[in-house]
Amino acid sequence: MTTGDWVEAEFDDLEITEHDADSGPLPVVAIVGRPNVGKSTLVNRIIGRREAVVEDVPGVTRDRVTYDANWRGRRFTVVDTGGWDPDATGMNLRIAEQAQVAVELADVIVFVVDATVGATDADEIVGSVLRQSGKPVILTANKVDNQQMELEAAGLWSLGLGEPYPVSALHGRSSGDLLDVVLDALPETPELKFGEEGGPHRVALLGKPNVGKSSLLNKLAGEERVLVDPMAGTTRDPVDELIELGGKPWRFVDTAGIRRRDRELQGADFYAAMRTRAALEKAEVAIVLIDASEPLTEQDLRIIGLVIESGRAMVVAFNKWDLVDEDRRYYLEREIDRQLVRTPWALRVNISAKTGRHVDRLVPALEKALDSWSTRVPTARLNAFLTELVQATPPPVRGGKQPKILFATQASTEPPKFVLFTSGWLEETYRRFIERRLREEFGFAGSPIEVTMKIREKRKGGAAPKK
Repeated sequence: MTTGDWVEAEFDDLEITEHDADSGPLPVVAIVGRPNVGKSTLVNRIIGRREAVVEDVPGVTRDRVTYDANWRGRRFTVVDTGGWDPDATGMNLRIAEQAQVAVELADVIVFVVDATVGATDADEIVGSVLRQSGKPVILTANKVDNQQMELEAAGLWSLGLGEPYPVSALHGRSSGDLLDVVLDALPETPELKFGEEGGPHRVALLGKPNVGKSSLLNKLAGEERVLVDPMAGTTRDPVDELIELGGKPWRFVDTAGIRRRDRELQGADFYAAMRTRAALEKAEVAIVLIDASEPLTEQDLRIIGLVIESGRAMVVAFNKWDLVDEDRRYYLEREIDRQLVRTPWALRVNISAKTGRHVDRLVPALEKALDSWSTRVPTARLNAFLTELVQATPPPVRGGKQPKILFATQASTEPPKFVLFTSGWLEETYRRFIERRLREEFGFAGSPIEVTMKIREKRKGGAAPKK
């Protein structure tokens, strides 16, 4: 068997994964109600998985958060909202405003009321606003766990929104009946394709709390899409927003700020961190926001490491650049050289989400990172490059023998992964040297690349170790 035949046999099942096309626009169902009536629990029941953060305290959900749902083969979008309290002030008022915006954008409104409490004055006021919206409103009596509670739920007819539908979001009681009613109220919407090659790219916004992720999303969207507040941690659920930039759609996901190590998280913060990781796994490229006005922190480095581990393309955006003076820029450059020495390939953009300074440079950086992420080097060109490289700088001798690189191939893209077929072990420093030279020759700006090796089996039995 020749070297080429051997390589082909080893890698004949490797293929490039293509992204499934997004479809849309989908009809929108908004879930609204007072704080702590079980809206997020109902959302989780509708979508069939625990996505929305749930905790037994009011105010856990603070933004409009969208999820894809499917019932009886019909797809639609569910919008989870923060608690709608007509008497709210401060940040709670802004949460209520987000709920009102959700109502304006929705095709169908599910108004959730706590059946164990009955209709409150706040419910009466919200009900009055919903009646004036002109939208289909489905009154949902939640926390109905038995037939006795169903009789008590009938008292919600007083809200003037028609028949109350009793459910238990926690236990799933009658949730299917409620979804049947929702489907009957949904408008028929034809499915369309976003983009020319499979839909919008997904971009995750990552960073420590209060670094400006939500401000950046609002600036890109041209409206206050998510809640911004000086208090850190106002975003807990990943928030999706479809935004057209540079003539094509992008799906940005605003995530919860990563506060500390996972083992130190509790309650809603723990689940929010899990949602952030899940959002990153679903993304193609991440924008890591760093506060340029402050020294780089362990949190910043840990978040960058998280993106590298996930294999996603990356753009590092140094935010709050309008607050950086000449002295701070001097020290920042040295912090970057010292602490980001292992990620010089990450594309860098200096921005101000608050003023909009250089935000327009993000799209070219994202496009460049994604191009690198999906780059494939022809096998012939790759091997010609490595032949010249090895001749100029041979691998270090190990155990009295000098290993040889017999052949190389790019096993996959997104991210680019290269496999070196060798006659012996290559030191890690030499593999890093090859990675550095690959970047110099072929680019890969903004994308991680992986260089592994596969040691040829010895002829007289016994497999050599694999890396």
